[in-house]
Order: sequence, then structure tokens, then C-alpha cells
Amino acid sequence: MRSVEGIVPVLITPFTPEDKIDWEGYGALLEWCIDLGSQALFAVCQSSEMQFLTLEERIELARFTSRHVGGRVPVVASGHISDDLEDQKIELRAVAETGVDGVVLVTNRLASKHDGDDVVRARLEALMSAVPDEMPLGLYECPAPYRRLLTDDEIEFCAQSGRFAILKDVSCDLDTLKRRIALTNGTPLSINNANAALAWPAMQAGGKGFCGVMNNFHPDLYRWLQDHGAAKLELATELSHFLALAAMCESMGYPKFAKLFHQRIGTFAHAGSRAVTYDIHEKYWALEALLDHIVDGADSFRNQISLLKDAA
Repeated sequence: MRSVEGIVPVLITPFTPEDKIDWEGYGALLEWCIDLGSQALFAVCQSSEMQFLTLEERIELARFTSRHVGGRVPVVASGHISDDLEDQKIELRAVAETGVDGVVLVTNRLASKHDGDDVVRARLEALMSAVPDEMPLGLYECPAPYRRLLTDDEIEFCAQSGRFAILKDVSCDLDTLKRRIALTNGTPLSINNANAALAWPAMQAGGKGFCGVMNNFHPDLYRWLQDHGAAKLELATELSHFLALAAMCESMGYPKFAKLFHQRIGTFAHAGSRAVTYDIHEKYWALEALLDHIVDGADSFRNQISLLKDAA
């Protein structure tokens, strides 16, 4: 099983003015992620607006990502959005055939809000058997349409099965993260936190990187925190404060806000979104000023990191 851990952006999907996937812009986004130190890529996820993509678009997005990346880093993809179990098998098998390195199961698709652990376990086993044995799997506690956290027993079952490579943890609780890290120790399943406020504490506790939405803004800073933070604690602490505060923008029209950032830096031309159809500038005041601060703050830390390298 190829390891899937470290700094893992959840990829956004650029669209053309005609509401088609902007493949040229998406390719540029993939290059940007890799250039800034991403260690794996998560395609066809909530940030990709998977609930608003057709099955054909989800499949093509996974296929394009795998082909474009060409093995430089692992690519995992989900597209797991259906309610019906048989439909889920169809969509997951289709994604598995695109050349990706792993297929990610969404935990709120394993049972309804009112179902118990027995339903989750049965659906897990059904989906595991539906995807080829040689295909590594992942888990994503996607918050939409509702967040379903895995129990310790469910995590232990997945870890011991040997089929699962990554859990995108959305518990947003450090004690839970630590317990899950202990539960999966010595197994192929890595716990990858998705909450920016916990990014540095989770890394210090043994978590395997960061898989949050802010990797769409500055994955290189999370990579430095992961790789060098322990040796530069003062700067790491200061950087972690900036990263946590910058992440507050997630509630301000994401993923359109992230697309606005990439439009600004020239990754792609349009900031259109199927998930966020309203004018985010009208709803969230001083949005451009906030983006200025995020960009300037990130550049300031990059300069500090560069000075450290020069002095070494």
C-alpha cells in the first residue's frame, strides 16, 4: 500500500464562465499544489463540490488528476455522495478504475443520522468488498450533509483490516485525535487532521500531516511546520497562530473564497462555484482586505523561513 500522509490539499474545482470544468486551470492548480510541497492530493471531495458534479464529471476529475500528476505524489479521490448502497458501489468502483492511488469513503454515507454502529459496519464491509482488494481505501468525516464521526471500534476495525491508508479526521478535538493516533499505531491507517486550529498540536501528537481547506492557500507553510517546526519552536508557535486565524475565512463563502485567491494569483481565470452561488463580497464585507492580510502574512512567514535557510 502506498503511504498517503503529510500535507494533502483537498482540491477545489475551477469552472469556466459556461459552468464547465476548467481543465487548463485545474491542471495549473495541481502544479501549484505540488510546487508548494504537497505530499498527496485529495480530489473529488467536498472542496471539489462533488455534491454538485455529475457522476461523469466526478470520474473524469479523478482520471484527469491521476494522469496529470503522473505518480509524482499519491492521488486519492472520493465522489462518494449517493444514498443508495448499490449506487455507492457503482460510483466507488468507477472512481477506482480511473488510476487513482486510493478511494475515499465518506462516513456520513455509511448510515443515516439515526442508524447505529451495526449499520455502519455492515455498509463498510459491503463497500470494501465492492472495491478491488488491491485498491487502498480512505475515510473522510465529511461535514456535509451532516458530520458522522467514527467510533473507536469502527476506526480499529478499519485499521486492522489493512485496507485503509488515511482518515481525514474532522473531530476537531485534540483528545480524540490523540486517542485515534494511539488506536492506529502500527497499522497502515494514518490519522490526518483537517482542522487548522489543531494543525500544529496534532502534528506534535503524532498526527500524519494536515488535510484541511487552507492547503488551498499556503500548503508550503504547513509543510514547513510539519518538517521543521520541532526544531524552531518559537517560529512554529507564531506560525501556528497565524494559520489558525487565517483559517477563519473558511466560513466566508468557501470554496469560492479560495477560488478568488487563485484568481488573484493567476492559477485560473474565474471564481465561479456551483456550491456557493451568491455574491460573497456582498455577504462578507472587506473580503478583499482580508485576503490581502492572508497573502501578506503568508509571505512574511515565507521570508522568515527563507532567512533561516540562508543562515543555515
